[in-house]
Amino acid sequence: MSITVVVGAQWGDEGKGKLIDVFAGHADTIVRFQGGSNAGHTLVVQGKKTVLHLVPSGILHQDKTCVITSSVVIDIFGLLSELKKLKEAGINVTSNQLLISDRATVLLPYHKSLDQARELSLTSDDSKEKIGTTGKGIGPAYEDRAARTALIMSDLFDSDTLLAKLEHGLKEKNFLLKNLYHQPEINVSELHQQILSVIDLLKPFRHADTSLYLDQKRKEGKKILFEGAQGTLLDINHGTYPFVTSSSTLAGSGSISAGLGPQHFTKIIGVFKAYCTRVGNGPFPTELNNEIGAQLQAEGHEFGSTTGRVRRCGWLDLVALKYAIRLNGINSLAIMKLDVLSCLDEIEVCTAYKIGNEIIHEFPTDTESLKKVEPILEKFAGWKTDITKVISPIDLPKKALDYIHFIQKALDCPIDVISVGPDREQTLWVKPLYKD
Repeated sequence: MSITVVVGAQWGDEGKGKLIDVFAGHADTIVRFQGGSNAGHTLVVQGKKTVLHLVPSGILHQDKTCVITSSVVIDIFGLLSELKKLKEAGINVTSNQLLISDRATVLLPYHKSLDQARELSLTSDDSKEKIGTTGKGIGPAYEDRAARTALIMSDLFDSDTLLAKLEHGLKEKNFLLKNLYHQPEINVSELHQQILSVIDLLKPFRHADTSLYLDQKRKEGKKILFEGAQGTLLDINHGTYPFVTSSSTLAGSGSISAGLGPQHFTKIIGVFKAYCTRVGNGPFPTELNNEIGAQLQAEGHEFGSTTGRVRRCGWLDLVALKYAIRLNGINSLAIMKLDVLSCLDEIEVCTAYKIGNEIIHEFPTDTESLKKVEPILEKFAGWKTDITKVISPIDLPKKALDYIHFIQKALDCPIDVISVGPDREQTLWVKPLYKD
């Protein structure tokens, strides 16, 4: 049985959480493979909203198994807080439902302190442009992993190893916090005790080898669904560097993180909004700094589910989408928030860029060049009809179908799923994900 991967095809916030929740009903195992609590996946089931940051979005299906693999950075206190909120909402996550790799990197309060201190430092320096990090400590945690000084999940369960690693790791961190950023130092003993106090809560979810577990499920013919976080254009290697996240957001990184051969990853679903949004700084060719952008923000409730920040809004960018399709090997698309465009008399789509007198059709790899591009836009008539109660693609207004067909043809990739509202049930299937 092949593995299905769901990735964001824009700058994140595309609606991956909803889609994973929908697809999870047809899968056996749901896998989170990168990022950390900087993600914010919003699920709406029968009008009830759930926001997840670390727990995979399949957790609302209590007969499924969710796995967090080695390339995720885990804020252990944030994870426990998230599990507690789920329990208060009537969802008691058991050790059979959630497995965490022993190799995953542990994110601790000092990572957040460093992350936030750096942002403050950039804010006070007018010569530098702020990245717009979530302040969740993701970058510093990944730095520790690359420097081979990180705590990993297995370290937490040996008190002596844990203390020794904390003492070693905090020497440099405390020096930076105190002398460079003028922030309070972290007390090693206090942090050690804080971690020990929650070990018994974490222990049930510990799984030594999630790679072996997933390979066994694959061999049994189980349906495995991989959940990406953030979006393609925020990828550490191929995104709009340096305005990117600290991990690889591409489908290929699922193979690396899970420890499964790439030949098993054959269904790659790219999720995109019917328009574009971006949180934080960085180039955004189709951004609308006008009343239309404000209208999209209001109608789409475009506030970051992790930071609460207002999302920048703009027209759909097909140049960027083609780039995402190529990087990930996307062979199926899901268009989200089509209903938001119902408020507009006219809709525009970016089909190419202009730099000076040159027309280009490929996404620039140079961020400075991307800042200078002008979008070439094609106009479409809006449908001005509420589509949130539509239950079949053929019942969509003709102008909405024209818009979808144009996108599909331009991208040369099928659009198999259409979302017309936030609820799980507001999902239209052009082509089923699975054939049971």
